[in-house]
Amino acid sequence: MHDDDAPHALTRRRFLELSAAGVALSTVAAAAPAIAGDAAARPVITSGVQTGDVELDRAVVWCRGDRPARLRVRYGTSDALLGARERVSAPMSAETDFTARLDLTGLPSGQRIVYEARFEGSGGELSEAVRGAFRTPPRTAAPVRIVWGGDVCGQGWGIDEGHGGMRTFASMRAVEPDLFIHSGDLIYADGPIAETVRLDDGSTWRNLVEDGVGDVAQTLDQFRGRFRYNFRDAHLRAFNADVPIVAQWDDHEVLNNWYPTEILGSAGIEARYSEKRVAVLAARAKQAFFDYAPIRPAGGRRDPRQVYRIVRRGPLAEVFVLDCRSYRGPNTANLQAQAGPETAMLAATQRAWLEDALARSTATWKIIACDQPLGVVVPDGPLQEGFANADPRTLGREHEVAALLTALKRRRVRNVVFVTADVHYAAAHHYDPARATYTDFDPFWEFVAGPLHAGTFGPGVLDATFGPQAVFTSVAPTPNRPPSDGLQFFGLVAIDPATRAATVTLHDREGRVLYTKVLEPAV
Repeated sequence: MHDDDAPHALTRRRFLELSAAGVALSTVAAAAPAIAGDAAARPVITSGVQTGDVELDRAVVWCRGDRPARLRVRYGTSDALLGARERVSAPMSAETDFTARLDLTGLPSGQRIVYEARFEGSGGELSEAVRGAFRTPPRTAAPVRIVWGGDVCGQGWGIDEGHGGMRTFASMRAVEPDLFIHSGDLIYADGPIAETVRLDDGSTWRNLVEDGVGDVAQTLDQFRGRFRYNFRDAHLRAFNADVPIVAQWDDHEVLNNWYPTEILGSAGIEARYSEKRVAVLAARAKQAFFDYAPIRPAGGRRDPRQVYRIVRRGPLAEVFVLDCRSYRGPNTANLQAQAGPETAMLAATQRAWLEDALARSTATWKIIACDQPLGVVVPDGPLQEGFANADPRTLGREHEVAALLTALKRRRVRNVVFVTADVHYAAAHHYDPARATYTDFDPFWEFVAGPLHAGTFGPGVLDATFGPQAVFTSVAPTPNRPPSDGLQFFGLVAIDPATRAATVTLHDREGRVLYTKVLEPAV
């Protein structure tokens, strides 16, 4: 029996029937109180709304208030059916920084869902309502539009409304995507934001400086403050209300180039930290990440706050979200001849999961959201931060990449595309064994897009191990260019259901197309 024909499936027809008949579903909460209450006692929505991890029949809705209250979400397949269903959260509290989320289930596939969120205080006082919308994936082939990028409020470039705020989010919203992959560095917890920055032309960049962004984040509240800060931007809030997010993390959610066993020193930026154990900082940062990202916790015994997961977008696309931070070994010279604990980036459990999940996938396009490029050399002082080590003769951390690529070749997994950010420029990389020193893999593409709102840098050096060729790169004339220079970048993957071709475009801050690549599906 088709899932949509199941007795309890909530199809569009079922939505209409329930609305017309006034039937109370078992999951529908009591109607919202009609009273608004005294204005001073009414809760306030502080940061807009977000949706995330949208699947065929479910989605996470997130909201934050200013005091203990319950989140109420009314939703339906149109404005007329907005009250077809309603869900109410448990009371939120300071324990989650007054953030709340609801996992809406039983949704019809392939439908636009509109919703209205508000908070209800203990005395029935209601906040103002905030509206949002998202589209659930279809069960049959339909157009897919996925944007991606990373790196927000880095290098001291915070929110300056006089210079357009986070303008890139408005441009991403304008291309009407179904989904947004945030490729990491949602915040820069280690990057103090000063009130003013002098620009090259003598003018002044003026940052908003609320939420304690003038120092590095160490406490849980300071990490949360960095997320609260970003939501002050109107472009970001409008984008969040319209486009579901797939959130992953990288280094700056905690600290530049961090790894779990790291102990900080007393030089440079590390001198600002009274807590030197990065594992402690990372635990606080991950709590803040899960408080503020509309991510559905995996709840695994190994890692209850597991970031790696799959987000499906119908038969044409699945997104495989990686975590290159939580399980990695230390940064070293990255020249190990044999795989071992020091060469781990994904680690064995995650890599095995990824290989098996890709092999089982029936989606035409398998989009791997990796929070670091595979072939770009990213130094960490005298050590190496990423997969690549600038030495094509020795694999080091590339052992994991080699094992994965070879397994995909042997299991005949086709149409794999990597999308990433991290390095603060846009690029299209083609990897080919004909140019490589490690050759046991099928050719593939990797696309880089970012920053979304941070300093821009020039292209990095490519490691020849897997034969990458930079078919396109954006170039910053000098390092750390401000967002007002326009050198901010995002990517778009658009899949045509008729041809099943994936068209990848790279865009600048204003949405202009800088590069286009049409990928034809392999059989």
